[in-house]
Amino acid sequence: MQVLPGKSYPLGATVYPDGVNFSLYAPNATEVELLLFDQHDHHRPKHVITLSAKTHQTFYYWHCFVPGLEHGQAYAYRVHGPYIPDAGIRFDGQKVLLDPYALAVVTDTWDREKARHAGDNCATALKGIVVDPYLYDWEDDASPNHAFERTIIYELHVGGFTKDPSSGLPEEMRGTYRGLIEKIPYLKSLGITAVELLPIQQFDPYDAPQGRLNYWGYSPISFFAPHNGYAINQDPLEALDEFRDMVKALHKAGIEVILDVVFNHTAEGDENGPTFSWKGMANRTYYMLSEDKRHYKNFSGTGNTLNANHSVIRRMIRHCLRYWAGVMHIDGFRFDLASVLSRDSDGRPMTNPPLLWEIESDPVLASSKLIAEAWDVELYQVGNFIGDRWAEWNGKFRDQLRSFIKGDSGYAESMMQCLLASPDLFRTAERNPNRSINFATCHDGFTLNDLVSYNHKHNLANGEGNRDGHNDNRSWNCGVEGPTQDPEIDALRLQQIKNCFAILLLAQGTPMILMGDEVRRTQGGNNNAYCQDNPTSWFDWTQVDKETDLLRFVREMIRINMTSPYFQEAHFLNSHHTTVNWHGIRPGEPDWGDDSRSLAFSLYNPAYAEEIYVVMNTFWESLEFELPTPLGHEAAVWHRLLDTALASPYDITSVTPDEHLVSNLYTVAPRSVVMLIAKSTVEQPWMSTREMSYDRLVRDE
Repeated sequence: MQVLPGKSYPLGATVYPDGVNFSLYAPNATEVELLLFDQHDHHRPKHVITLSAKTHQTFYYWHCFVPGLEHGQAYAYRVHGPYIPDAGIRFDGQKVLLDPYALAVVTDTWDREKARHAGDNCATALKGIVVDPYLYDWEDDASPNHAFERTIIYELHVGGFTKDPSSGLPEEMRGTYRGLIEKIPYLKSLGITAVELLPIQQFDPYDAPQGRLNYWGYSPISFFAPHNGYAINQDPLEALDEFRDMVKALHKAGIEVILDVVFNHTAEGDENGPTFSWKGMANRTYYMLSEDKRHYKNFSGTGNTLNANHSVIRRMIRHCLRYWAGVMHIDGFRFDLASVLSRDSDGRPMTNPPLLWEIESDPVLASSKLIAEAWDVELYQVGNFIGDRWAEWNGKFRDQLRSFIKGDSGYAESMMQCLLASPDLFRTAERNPNRSINFATCHDGFTLNDLVSYNHKHNLANGEGNRDGHNDNRSWNCGVEGPTQDPEIDALRLQQIKNCFAILLLAQGTPMILMGDEVRRTQGGNNNAYCQDNPTSWFDWTQVDKETDLLRFVREMIRINMTSPYFQEAHFLNSHHTTVNWHGIRPGEPDWGDDSRSLAFSLYNPAYAEEIYVVMNTFWESLEFELPTPLGHEAAVWHRLLDTALASPYDITSVTPDEHLVSNLYTVAPRSVVMLIAKSTVEQPWMSTREMSYDRLVRDE
């Protein structure tokens, strides 16, 4: 076999018309072997190419060019060098290693345990696949490119969305990219504009307690390759196509694709974990090490921390994001534990971390949505995250909302800030209110149904003695722990769920909904279901028929959010033309005291024909509110659009002439949310051109 010197760039395996160039970063290696396999499932390589330092090394990089190789070639490496743990060097020439830049990965025979122990693991190792990413036909695919103020995010697990038999899909399609395609009509009917997919970068399902699987996917094996386990045909090249088919189908439906990316750690774990890629090539470069160099800093809580602001790692992350955005047509990224990306090699927070500024200013990523989970195990940077473009998961909104709706004292004023997109945290010249990603629940924690059904976590099934998962849930079971046959308790739980959705979708900012919350998906009180790849976590599609009233309510709340100009503001309120006025039980007299458990506000803009008035009563007794006089038109009268205390379909209803209120008083029921609009005509002007474009987006099949 002919082998040419090749070149050090691009990193990874790059297809050319006459062969493939391989390049690998391994600065302290003494010898590198390139292993070429005839078939993906072969346990031994057909060819072993030994790269010599004289011919195939340029400073930190080992490289070669092999004429005649093509797209689809399976390959891996052995990297030789010293094993000096006290110096942070952990070469193991017996281990077969995966290229960190591999665009597809063979996982069929992967054995995590054999990668942890001494000895040759070639038969059970991960292998990369040479990929020409430009062979795929994207047809006329284009990003929907919704502005943040026109965005409703739905956090979704690709596997869990359709894996339950109740999905009605053929067995081989359940839990797959193609299964998600089949459910796009449901997503459209719901009204969301973007799916935020839990990790689909190839992850290690075996990085979990014994007898369980890693369900969430926060255990990356390869940053560049889509997860094979979500494909019908788990051949890596077929999985790649199925993933791209899904992206293309979602785009055709007007739905953006946001990836939850994990650049804070890898599946190699700590010093007791497996060696399958980075650790065996450049351990000191890729990871933050402790002072003694033998151990790993653990700001991720998973055993290791990626050394993200090292120049080599910055380049890898940036190349990875460019690949997903530019080549794989991804619309945005949610960065898991993003505060890790602000730390230097010693783990110290940086004032101006180069990685974050490079991502923000990268021209290839200029149109990508960038969303930060702005914390890690020790840092909490919500509202203070580096950069101007970044949106942030607003953990304060989640916490304040949960405490407020269950009637805790002292949250009225802080909830007021949250309803305005937390200007106390986010208001700067560069940011708009939609950079606040508002949510009540996410994958990590209780579902919304469980939030109103359990006072305590119930995680024994995870095998950790109920020690895992958060204890500060701010939940309330409405009187009974867990499932109940009591109709009054169940009705209260449903009302509390509607309250959460109403507040989430009437607040300024970008709302995010957790998969299944719209139909009361439950995890049985498990608030850390990372290892529950079973019905505990899966979407139960029978709930769609059981919870038709709630589903209708959520769809209509989304419709209000997407069609009312008041909830599409690109600026913080009171800074331009829309003003917010706060009230109490009497107009203009808000109560911010610790004992207050209600909020009332009105929104007015002279450019709009309607004025909006919202009351949130989380007190356990009714309160009578005097309605403010509408500001816009002398003939305007108040109409009820929303009252969560009413049964469906009266809880959220269209406005008709005979529904106007004849009194200037409104009795707001205990634990309920009310929304009124003042208008002088029947037709809603905001449902004109906006309504037409929205209908095209979410209702056309």
